[in-house]
Amino acid sequence: MKRLAITAAAALLVAVQPLLAVQPITGRWVTQSRDAVVEIAPCGVKLCGRIAKFLVAPPGGADQRDVNNSDAGKRSRKLMGMAILTGFTADGDVWRGQIYDPKSGKTYRSILRRKGASQLEVKGCLGPFCQTQKWQRGG
Repeated sequence: MKRLAITAAAALLVAVQPLLAVQPITGRWVTQSRDAVVEIAPCGVKLCGRIAKFLVAPPGGADQRDVNNSDAGKRSRKLMGMAILTGFTADGDVWRGQIYDPKSGKTYRSILRRKGASQLEVKGCLGPFCQTQKWQRGG
């Protein structure tokens, strides 16, 4: 009887294990403002997200540069194809890394979490203060 209980407990643990694993975040995501598509994919051993497509043309058109960057040396780089999500690694049921906001030119600590099959919660934080967006699968 004791062996049966141990076997049942082990089977339950194996069955629950996938539910505890972090959900993948790779793929194409439409930003909350619906102005761009960000593609999340491996960048070495970590994940990053690059601007894959503009849904609303920025002021400088498709050739828009990173004009708001606080580093003057980076202001001439194109936004299209630029990584705005960098260094993401799994941590429990979330992914942790950094997010760059080209509109403000600032980088923030970030947490990403899947909310179902078609939604990604994107959180950018400065100290204890965070702002959260919901991105939709697609694009």
